[in-house]
Amino acid sequence: MNLRQFFDLSLAARRDRIGLEWNGREFTFGEIAQRSDFMAAALTARGLTRGDRVCVYLSNRIELIDLFLACVKMGVIFVPINILYRQREIAHIVEDAGPKLMVTESELAGLASGTPAPVVYPDLDGDAPAALVYTSGTTGRSKGAMLTHNNFQINAANLVTCWQITDRDRLLLPLPLFHIHGLGNGLNCWLASGCRMRLLERFEHRSAAAQFLDFRPTLFFGVPAMYVRMLEMAEDAAREIGSGMRLFVSGSAPLPAQVLEEFRARFGHTILERYGMTETMMNLSNPYAGERRAGTVGFPLPGISARIDESGELWIKGPNVFSGYWRREDATRAAFEDGWFKTGDLAERSEDGYYTLRGRRSDLIISGGFNIYPREIEEFLMEQPEIAEAAVVGETDRVRGEVPVAYLVARGAWDAASLEARCREKLASFKIPRRFEAIDRLPRNALGKVQKHLLATMKNSCPGS
Repeated sequence: MNLRQFFDLSLAARRDRIGLEWNGREFTFGEIAQRSDFMAAALTARGLTRGDRVCVYLSNRIELIDLFLACVKMGVIFVPINILYRQREIAHIVEDAGPKLMVTESELAGLASGTPAPVVYPDLDGDAPAALVYTSGTTGRSKGAMLTHNNFQINAANLVTCWQITDRDRLLLPLPLFHIHGLGNGLNCWLASGCRMRLLERFEHRSAAAQFLDFRPTLFFGVPAMYVRMLEMAEDAAREIGSGMRLFVSGSAPLPAQVLEEFRARFGHTILERYGMTETMMNLSNPYAGERRAGTVGFPLPGISARIDESGELWIKGPNVFSGYWRREDATRAAFEDGWFKTGDLAERSEDGYYTLRGRRSDLIISGGFNIYPREIEEFLMEQPEIAEAAVVGETDRVRGEVPVAYLVARGAWDAASLEARCREKLASFKIPRRFEAIDRLPRNALGKVQKHLLATMKNSCPGS
């Protein structure tokens, strides 16, 4: 089975039911299916065929859904790009993916199709590539994770089953669809279950209560930063929202146990925390029926195996695991051992089977659900003439979980405002260091490796910091 056939559980079987609310309008599943057919005709007219790539640089909107569905129907590989990325980051992805088409907001009008010729869709199997999703690497270069139709299908089937999502649910989705959380979980669970979804362009904490109270969702997927903001809602609004909800899910970054407890007291629900990655989508989940243990990410989902190696690293095996990195055979070989995908995350397993993440083998920073690899920021900072060396680390932040902080060894005088301005021109907003600290030297061990855990003890005052 491929995703076109899988999604027909809703697009065909529920074609007369309202499936989507977007921008004040309602759309039936049949209308959504027709829109994607029209988009497929427009892509075909542009010369796209099976195996071609389409890069999509769009914020949440119905046309992004049209493009994703058209691509999976045609066997075209969907390549979402983070809309917070700037030219430097976008250029690498476009060069690496080699797309036949790049879709931005200005391109959408040219893809409108009045009375298109019908498209004959190819006979795809589940191993066909569906999406190429870029995830930062420790070398600073983004790598494209090749996700198949089967990867998406098993992920959606697992979540719909284990979280008991049905066509009676109402999903409020503010997550960005360029991220695997919004695309692989939100969009795919919606189409697999046939629930009613209201798609938001983004999460706005000032209007969040109004959105909840107007739509009355039963299901919400979010990141910890969203739940921290929701704790600012008035108590009466929180109680009313909680009274109609069935399930709150958190992922993409660790959920502090204190936030879980405060949320339970205010909304009357225990947030379900789970663990996934771009390369695997969802691996582990706290139980829907059973103890949702604070600080843990629960158990492996059906069909997925987990193990912890001698060093404490979590390894994963299953039909959810990606097929490899695009045009990076070296990186693919390094990521696997005996068929197991090495996550790079350190974990522990309790006697009764709950997994707890204990940090990362790399120095990955997760800020508001977005992955930040310090090497990329460090390389950019060291391109600046006044900076000799740079080290970037994560600092705990209540709202975003972590934020990047840069420690700098200077060649001469430098100005923090000027460095920040240059970062804003070239890097996504979530990658911009919260602070720039001046230090005399980077702490290193006998082998010359920077000991980042010592950086905070070495900062000193500097006019530029």
